Amino acid sequence: MNAARAIEPRDRLIVALDVAEVGEAKRLVAAIGDAASFYKIGLELVCGGGLALAAELIAAGKRVFVDLKLHDIPNTVERATAQIAALGADFLTVHAYPQTMRAAVAGAKGSSLRLLGVSVLTSCDDADLAEAGYAFGVEALVERRARQAVAAGMDGLVCSPFEAARIRAAVGQSLLLATPGVRPAGAAAGDQKRVATPAQAIRDGADYLVVGRPIARAADPRAAAQRIVEEVAAAAR
Repeated sequence: MNAARAIEPRDRLIVALDVAEVGEAKRLVAAIGDAASFYKIGLELVCGGGLALAAELIAAGKRVFVDLKLHDIPNTVERATAQIAALGADFLTVHAYPQTMRAAVAGAKGSSLRLLGVSVLTSCDDADLAEAGYAFGVEALVERRARQAVAAGMDGLVCSPFEAARIRAAVGQSLLLATPGVRPAGAAAGDQKRVATPAQAIRDGADYLVVGRPIARAADPRAAAQRIVEEVAAAAR
């Protein structure tokens, strides 16, 4: 368990608004109500007007994680990061390549935006990395990315729950860890290959849990979010 950070259980849950259009996202936020206050806006919703929604949520006192997974030439990454910083978002993701991370850190300088490096996508396993030409398996590459993120001055890392404990052993408390691939017991894994329950992710060192479908597709999204928060609270004691 990561006992070094005092984060309220409700604040540890980041609800992924992985939907196609703003109206659907707003309905989900309304359905969740006060059970959550932190929302992730990813590529699909950004393409459907999600950055305007991000500004609206921020103005309403919500926290926003812009999950763009930036990866481009340094000048483009730096300038795009500065745009997200000006929006007032809490978190932004970039792919955890050293050059990309250094550019994002430059773009966020002087702002409150916190940068998370995406280590290895949770849809990938060792075979996928080998097919893509990587010399490392998932665990070794994630640890390498964690050390590179610290060196680049990043705030945190996105990793699967399976790698959280290894990252904590490698870099201690120097990085925030946000873990997607979190599924309550009995929930379908979907296209995720490296998943864990909320309690296990917290015990292994995660600071924030990114949860989408188990909440968005629940008959009662508010109740689903509340159950996860309760599980987090019990695991974090």
